[in-house]
Amino acid sequence: MGLKEILEHHIVDKIWSWVVLGPLRLPVSKHLLMMGIASLILLIVFPLIIRSRSAALAPFRALIEIIVLFLRDEVVEPNLGHKGRAYMGYFSTLFFFILVLNLLGLVPYGATATGNLAVTAGLALTTFALVNFAGIKEQGFFGYFSHIVPKGVPVWLYPLLFPIELIGLLTKTFALCIRLFANMIAGHIVILAFISFIFIFGSLSAVVGFGVAPISVGLVLFTLLLELFVAFLQAYVFVFLTAIFTGAAMHPH
Repeated sequence: MGLKEILEHHIVDKIWSWVVLGPLRLPVSKHLLMMGIASLILLIVFPLIIRSRSAALAPFRALIEIIVLFLRDEVVEPNLGHKGRAYMGYFSTLFFFILVLNLLGLVPYGATATGNLAVTAGLALTTFALVNFAGIKEQGFFGYFSHIVPKGVPVWLYPLLFPIELIGLLTKTFALCIRLFANMIAGHIVILAFISFIFIFGSLSAVVGFGVAPISVGLVLFTLLLELFVAFLQAYVFVFLTAIFTGAAMHPH
C-alpha cells in the first residue's frame, strides 16, 4: 500500500452505508460513529462522573470543574459580560464535544472527526447561528443590523461597507472551520509520514530500515504528545474565538 493509500485510509471518512429519508440520502460513516460516541460520553458519562460521590472519580470531577470555571471566568464573561452565564451551557458543551472528538482520534482504531471539513463546517455554523442570535437578542433585529457598519462612517459608504461587513461575518465562520480542520488533520499526516519512513528506507535496505525505525518511532511519540496538547488547544481556540465573535455582536461599542 502506497503512502497515498495509507493517508486516505486513516484520514478520509469511510462510509459504510446510506440511510434514505425521502429526498435525503444520509451517510453512515466512521466519523459519524465518532460523533455518536462523543455525544454519548457527554450525555451519559459526564453526568455520571459529576453526580458520583466516588473518591476514585474525584480527579475527573475536579478536572471538569476547573475547565468549566476557566471557560466562565477567562473566556465567556470577559467577552460577553455578565450575560455570558446564560450561554455557559453552549460554550461548555462546544468545548468538551470538540475535545472528545479530538482525543478519539488518538485512540487505536479511532478517527478524528474534526479532521473532516463537513464536521468543522457544522460546528462553525453553530457559531454563526449563535453570533447572530445573541446580537439580535441583545440589540433587537434592526439595531443589530444597523450596527454591522461602524458608527461615524459617511452615509455614502454604507452601500459599499454593509455587504463587506456581511461577508466578514461569513469569513469568520469559514476561518473557524478551516483552522480546526487543518490543525487536526496536519498532525495525523505528520505521524503517518514518520511511520512511512521505516518502510521507505526499509525497501532500500533492511539494515537502513532498522536504523531509521527508532528515530521514526521517537518522532511519532513526540508528535503524539504534541497532538494531545493540540487537542486541548484547538478546542480552547475554537471556543475562545466563538466568545470573541459573540461578544462583538452583543456589544458593538
